[in-house]
Parts: sequence; C-alpha cells; structure tokens
Amino acid sequence: MTNSPRPPVVAVAAARALALFLGAFSLLNLLGDRLVPGFDANEWWIDLRLCPHRPRQLLLLAAAVSLLCYAVSPRLSRVRFWITQVLLGALLLAALINIGSFYILIFRGVIHAGVLIPFSLAIAGALAFIMYAACRPDPPPLWSGRGVTAFGVVLAACLLGAPLGQMFCFGKTDYRRRADAIIVLGARVFADGQVSDAAGERTIEAVRLYRAGLAPLIIFSGGPGDGPISEPEAMRNYAIHEGVPPEAILLDPRGLNTEATVRNTLALCQLRGATHLLVVSHFYHLPRIKMAYQRAAGAGQEVWTVPVHSPYMLRRLPQYMLREIPALWAYYLEPLLPRRQSRALRPDSHSLE
Repeated sequence: MTNSPRPPVVAVAAARALALFLGAFSLLNLLGDRLVPGFDANEWWIDLRLCPHRPRQLLLLAAAVSLLCYAVSPRLSRVRFWITQVLLGALLLAALINIGSFYILIFRGVIHAGVLIPFSLAIAGALAFIMYAACRPDPPPLWSGRGVTAFGVVLAACLLGAPLGQMFCFGKTDYRRRADAIIVLGARVFADGQVSDAAGERTIEAVRLYRAGLAPLIIFSGGPGDGPISEPEAMRNYAIHEGVPPEAILLDPRGLNTEATVRNTLALCQLRGATHLLVVSHFYHLPRIKMAYQRAAGAGQEVWTVPVHSPYMLRRLPQYMLREIPALWAYYLEPLLPRRQSRALRPDSHSLE
C-alpha cells in the first residue's frame, strides 16, 4: 500500500457503502441463482458474458467476498490489499469494455440510446473510487457522526439510484430490430373507451414498428378500462384506426399486472411460434419488464425492449418513476420470498397511468 496521507472519514465511509452494496448484490445474485435458476441479475451492473460461465461466477464470487470484507474491515493487510486490487481491477476492466461496447453499438446503429451515458460508466467510477480508497493507509473508523451519515446517505443513494439508473440508461435505450411479434403493455382507458395519453403513446409506437415491417403481429395486453371497453380492446381499436389490419392483432385481456402480461403473452407467442419479441412501454417501466421476461422466457425466446418516444412528458411521470423503484426491487426479490409474502410486497400494476 502507498504511504499516502490518511483519507477523510467521509471518503472511506462512502467507499465502504459502495462496496457493501455491490458486494451484497453480487453475492445475493449468485446464491439466489442456486436456489432459483435464472435469478442471477449480475448482468444488470457488470456484463461478463465474454468470459466463460464458470470463471465468470468464480470472479464475481471472489470479488463479492472481497468487497464485503472491505466494507466490514477496510484496514487491509498486504495480501488482502493485492487480492482486492486485482479483483476490482478485473471488474473495472470489464466495465470499461462494457462502456466501449455501448458506444460501438450506437455507432453501428444496433441500438438507439436516449441517454448517451451508459450505466457502466457509474459502475466504473464506483469501482475506481473503492480501489482508490483501499489504497489509503490507516483508514479512519466509520462510527463517527460524519462517517455514519456518509455511509447511510451513499447506501440509500445506491438503493434509489440503481433503479433510476436502469430506467434512464437501459429504459431509454431503443433495441428495436426484426422480430416475430410486438407486445404492448396496457395503460388506462377512460369510461368512454378513449385511450389515455400513456395507452395512446404505447399504441402509436407499436403501430410505427408494424409499419416499419419489424414484426407482422401486435399483441395488446392489459386489464379492464374505466368503462365497458378493456385496455387491450381500446388499444386495438386505436391501432385499427391507424391502419393496422385486425388480423394482425391479438389481445390478452387478463394482463392485470406485469407478471400476468409476461405469462399470458409468452403463452400466446408460443402458440404462434413467435420467439423473437419486441416489448413496448414507457422507459420507466422497461427494466422491470425486461427482468420479468428474462426470467420467464423459454429456450430460444429473445426479448428486446422499445421505449415510447413521446413528444412531451407525462403529467405524472415523477410519480410513476418513484413507484417503479420499490416495484423493481420487489420484482427482483420475489422469487426468493414465500408466494403469499411476495405478492403482498409487490406494488404491481401497469394500468394506473
């Protein structure tokens, strides 16, 4: 370790909070995947798919343990110091490769990013900061007033910022490409059968994809409307008015929430032999949708998300985004919870907009 001045308590506390969050999240994914196959969501923060599966898992496990050990005890022996630096350096290199891949895909036109800053950039910054803090000798104790405050603030920022980062960085990225079907998640329909702004925008986006020849089939999913016309029916009527032939539309009237929509639409697609799917919704909703489809999709099924391109901001957008933060964490944890408890913990409806 270097003979640098003793670092400030706030910096060390912040680094330990970051290490605790990343280490705990990585370890929970690895252990959860042993209990529930498909639970592992480590790709949401670091994409190591270039590495074979077993070495990838071992690297993440070793890095997670190292991060947690640093969070608990930042005073590192020489051996611990070098192990920590090598492991975090490997993850930092992977994050930098992820950043490069993001911009290459944009340059090639494979994806269209609404935000030109990848989530991996924040991950790279966090890893570099932890590595820097771990280099400082004689770390101050955490349990001072400023240290506890900094630790709590940074940990809370991670819990709130991770979902928000996914909404903006992943949710606003358009992955449209040729597929077999377009799935549209429902939103509010008024008593007179008119679609709300959210439902209308989702429908129009699906119509654009259909007109571009990206898929021959649209599936509208949703629940009851405010009146006798359901969300899928109203969206179908709107799509037909915009020129989509009725025979190119299927309905799922029992898509009462995201989980039901995923289950029902995958079943419909399986009957139609549709394996490559585009899913349309607003950007704040798409990380949770992608997670649900990844866990439920069968072998050979691929799902890509397409955000609505709205000319203006929805009036209640801040409320929807705040609602998605606990919803995303609840969906993430649900497979590990008893069924009854998991349903009670999940604030789950995509039909409130």
